[in-house]
Amino acid sequence: MKLGDIAQQFQLDCRGDARIDITGIASLPQAKAGQLAPLFSVAYREHLATTHAAAVLLRAEDAAHCPVPSLVCDNPRLTWAGIAALFDGTPVAVPHIHPTAVVADTAVLGARVALGAHAVVSEGARIEEDVAIGPGCFIGEGVVIGKGTRLFANVTLYHQVSLGSGCVIHAGAVIGADGFGFELDPATGHYVKVPQVYGVQIGREVEIGAGTTIDRGALNHTTLGDYCKLDNQVQIGHGTQIGHHTVISGCSAVAGSTVIGSYCLIGGGVGVIDNIEIADRVEVSAMTLVTHSLTKRGRYSSGTGLLPGAAWRRSVVGFSRLDEILKRLRKLELRNSGTDRQ
Repeated sequence: MKLGDIAQQFQLDCRGDARIDITGIASLPQAKAGQLAPLFSVAYREHLATTHAAAVLLRAEDAAHCPVPSLVCDNPRLTWAGIAALFDGTPVAVPHIHPTAVVADTAVLGARVALGAHAVVSEGARIEEDVAIGPGCFIGEGVVIGKGTRLFANVTLYHQVSLGSGCVIHAGAVIGADGFGFELDPATGHYVKVPQVYGVQIGREVEIGAGTTIDRGALNHTTLGDYCKLDNQVQIGHGTQIGHHTVISGCSAVAGSTVIGSYCLIGGGVGVIDNIEIADRVEVSAMTLVTHSLTKRGRYSSGTGLLPGAAWRRSVVGFSRLDEILKRLRKLELRNSGTDRQ
């Protein structure tokens, strides 16, 4: 497409030859002739001088440094999301029921449903129109999948799971498996399983990454609000409630019965203990362990910063002596305060 056509579609300021052809997209250092590249941060401005891109998407303050045609906007990252969609090569699901798919007699399928090879739709499931279910997916009893939702290959939805409209569930995700609930019986010395009798309820336009697991609840449904985004390999424990527009990065784990507000940002590798609350618009940096409720919005972090190995080992020795050091400090403070009174 022409650079000017992209500018017109997204209402951008086109500087330079609007007639050039754009055949693809790439990063600024790697872009080749015919490709459009983004400049998201001034830290990468130096790449403008050597880029082979046909054109660059950038802010107005960077345009003067650009030796090729440019598209100017206030928020390049957000604008890029729309432009990149024009070049997205993800295969489009074609409405079709594969002959190896198994659909229960009491299941209800809406119009224009795509059902891949060896997919299973169980009794009482309701699949609304324009839903795409990839090969090898399992849809449990009584599951509801909203209009336009897409499941990639080998997604498992246990019974009593509901997905809103426009969701995207990536390959290998498991939603509705039993929460981790066991109680030790002192009389037998064995752990007794606590039944997980509630399901999982997920709002509309939620995206769930590959290999992510969301457990069902024991005393209430596990819920995700509208527009939540979960990365790959995320674990959500039983009965957890997550508000609208919250984003959780990869390899994070949220223990059961936790309440997380709306518009929260949870970094990668974060651990959240059970039965606590996190307020709206809380940001938790990567590798943080959240051990208590966070009642005020803001950014939170834990753990020690990265150090050279030798310095880290010395610091660990210091940590082990903190209690002793604090006791000595209190004694000195008491002694000095007594001197001051004299």
